[in-house]
Amino acid sequence: MNAYPIVVGYDGSTSARAALAWALDEAERSGAPVRLVHAFEWVASVTPLAPAVPVWPDPDARADAESVLANAVEDAAATHPGVTVTTSVHSGAAAPLLIDLSAQARLVVLGSRGHGGFGELLVGSTTVNVTAHAHSPVVVVRGGSGTGHVIAGVDHSEQSHLALDFAAEQAAARGVPLHVLRAWTPPSPRRSVGDPDAVERDLAAERAAVEQLVAPYRSKYPQVTITVEVVADRPARALLAAARHAGLVAVGSRGRGGFTGLLLGSVSQQLLHHAPCPVAVVRGGRG
Repeated sequence: MNAYPIVVGYDGSTSARAALAWALDEAERSGAPVRLVHAFEWVASVTPLAPAVPVWPDPDARADAESVLANAVEDAAATHPGVTVTTSVHSGAAAPLLIDLSAQARLVVLGSRGHGGFGELLVGSTTVNVTAHAHSPVVVVRGGSGTGHVIAGVDHSEQSHLALDFAAEQAAARGVPLHVLRAWTPPSPRRSVGDPDAVERDLAAERAAVEQLVAPYRSKYPQVTITVEVVADRPARALLAAARHAGLVAVGSRGRGGFTGLLLGSVSQQLLHHAPCPVAVVRGGRG
């Protein structure tokens, strides 16, 4: 059994339940245990004569959280009896907690929306912080059930290679095809005028580079059908279009070329807000 758990940020919301279902399926495939965690934000007690002092969450709220987690464990035992599930309730902000726990996690799995300690998960800084700083891959569960093929968004960066590792392993474990996508910026029109073959030549070079990157995975996972696509498009639009019938999209946490600034601007927001399937952002290699 894998010693690292799959950590799930859980608050009982519909989104969190979807994240747990995804995590349980992954645990069943990998043999990893699941750890459900709930975070309470600390509140401040302020008086005219005293500064703000952090206090522990309301005991009743903590009891409610423990009850929600206990019900989740009971449901998990019914649907995935072979998976070990543990729980914990923490006081503090969600992002630092999840980042800390990710150091000893196989994966961190989050829903696309939440409440309580994980409220506004994809609206503010929490998801950016977790996906940018987690020590393990982070999967944000959104869209459908995640049963289709796996997509890896790649460029020439080391982080995208980690994403390809993750995606290939996922495809092999699920018994589904792997589609490797490279978003490519064609040469300027001025260059094309002076060299009419430039686009075709550069396109061939880009495809050859991706094929070279993919070659070891064809040998390692001969049972997996691997396709390669190089497109002249913006990375977010290319990934979203390709993901319409996918079960999972995996990308690196940083990149260059077609996926530059993946978590710094609109690309990450579009993927995490609009992808029709779960999105894996890969930093570490334990996925």
